[in-house]
Amino acid sequence: MPLRAVIRLIACASLLVAASAAADPPTLPGDIIADLERLQRQLQQGEHDSVGERARTQARRFEGGNAADRWASALYHQLAAGAEAGAGRHEAAAEHLRQARRTQEAPQHQRERWLREEARLRLAAGQTEEAVTLWLDWHQRHTGSVDDRWRLARALAELERWDEAAGWVERALADDPSPDERRQALASAVFQRAGQSEEALASLEAALSAQAEPEAWRRAAALAHGLGEAERAAVIWEAGWRLGVLAGEEDLRQRIELHLAAGTPARAAEYLQAALADAALPDTLANRRLLARGWEEARDRERALDAWRTVAERSDSGKDWQRLGLLAHAWGRLELAQEAMQQAAAHGAEVDPRWLTNR
Repeated sequence: MPLRAVIRLIACASLLVAASAAADPPTLPGDIIADLERLQRQLQQGEHDSVGERARTQARRFEGGNAADRWASALYHQLAAGAEAGAGRHEAAAEHLRQARRTQEAPQHQRERWLREEARLRLAAGQTEEAVTLWLDWHQRHTGSVDDRWRLARALAELERWDEAAGWVERALADDPSPDERRQALASAVFQRAGQSEEALASLEAALSAQAEPEAWRRAAALAHGLGEAERAAVIWEAGWRLGVLAGEEDLRQRIELHLAAGTPARAAEYLQAALADAALPDTLANRRLLARGWEEARDRERALDAWRTVAERSDSGKDWQRLGLLAHAWGRLELAQEAMQQAAAHGAEVDPRWLTNR
């Protein structure tokens, strides 16, 4: 449990002692108030074990008495919880708060505070399911902070209760539309697992910036592509590239392939042509095929035919020559078509015999 939460528990003790003279809880005898205040000071000085032992003893001593005794018992349980939490014994601390909040003499608002703190302690103790049950109970009567909503969403995600987790992420995002990277990753994961891919993508896109990790840009583009929004994926990748977040050979190739998928093949071919000229990408047969495909899909006839001839000459593949021949024939380049088909046959492809005679 964070130190500030422990301090909050201690601070509550002094508030409760002061409240003991009010009309709501029973009035405590002066010696009990003095003992509680002394234990609180010791707790602030880090005397967890001695305070815990004394508080537990006193809590048991007074729990079966009259209304004032039961109220005193609750306060001692409160101090015992602070001592156990300070010593890192979260489950034991949570048990003391459970005992304290069962005390009917305690004001309702104080029992609600104990309920909230017990939930946090249960989570720290690894009792996620118990923590979630307590938090959901508390949230029925309280709005809570943004941190509370994120905490509950994460706990529900740990339990793989994805739909509920998504609901709490939405509530958290309503007041925290630009969460930190850790929360953003949680939101995206929860939305995806809950089958809300569009919400997951929107959440990822909202967090993209020059400071975001490259993987965040890659995830957003991949999710957009998976949703069938290739153009959106290309736009995301292009923005990441221009900001310098995405860089290097693999990212450049993905940039090109996304433009092909997005229906902007001329841009893909231009980027690839420049990359090959600058040696930003290796001049491999695979990249030459990609270039030829780009110019073909862009219907840039001369560049496409030249690119496919280069591929065919490099590969010595009958199928590549055949593809060049068919493309040339479709575009009215009959001489090139016949030459290519003759080369295709010479390299083992099955070609209509009519292509092998002079026309």
